[in-house]
Order: sequence, then structure tokens, then C-alpha cells
Amino acid sequence: MDETSELTTNDVTTQDIAEVIAELEQYRERLVQETTETAKRAKLMRVSVMAKLEPELAKIDAALQELRNQQATLSGSN
Repeated sequence: MDETSELTTNDVTTQDIAEVIAELEQYRERLVQETTETAKRAKLMRVSVMAKLEPELAKIDAALQELRNQQATLSGSN
């Protein structure tokens, strides 16, 4: 394995994590917005569309929480 593929927690800064969090939050918002707009055009009920989207949103939310925890850990150790 080369050095670039072996990132450790020490190599990641709180700024790096903040950038990933921001991008993931934007992705989540865009996913909900675009899915809702598409559902409207297809005349689908928002409730049923959101029910199908919920598992993906749960994964994103879990990833965001993990990143926030990691960011808090790094902030506390500095």
C-alpha cells in the first residue's frame, strides 16, 4: 500500500471533516429537494416518496453523526 491510501486520524484535520460535513449536508438537502420535485411532476404522494427515501437519509444522517463525533474528538485533543 502506498502512503496516500493509508490516512490516519492524525492526517485528518477538523477543517477537512467540516468540509466533508458541509458537502454531505448539501447532498442530503439536494437529494430531498430533487426527489420531492420529481415526485410532484410525476404526481406521486410526497409521503410515499419520503418513505422510500428514508433509508438513504438515515445512512446520510448516521454518516453525518459519525463525522461530527470524529470532529469533536479531534477538537478535544487539540
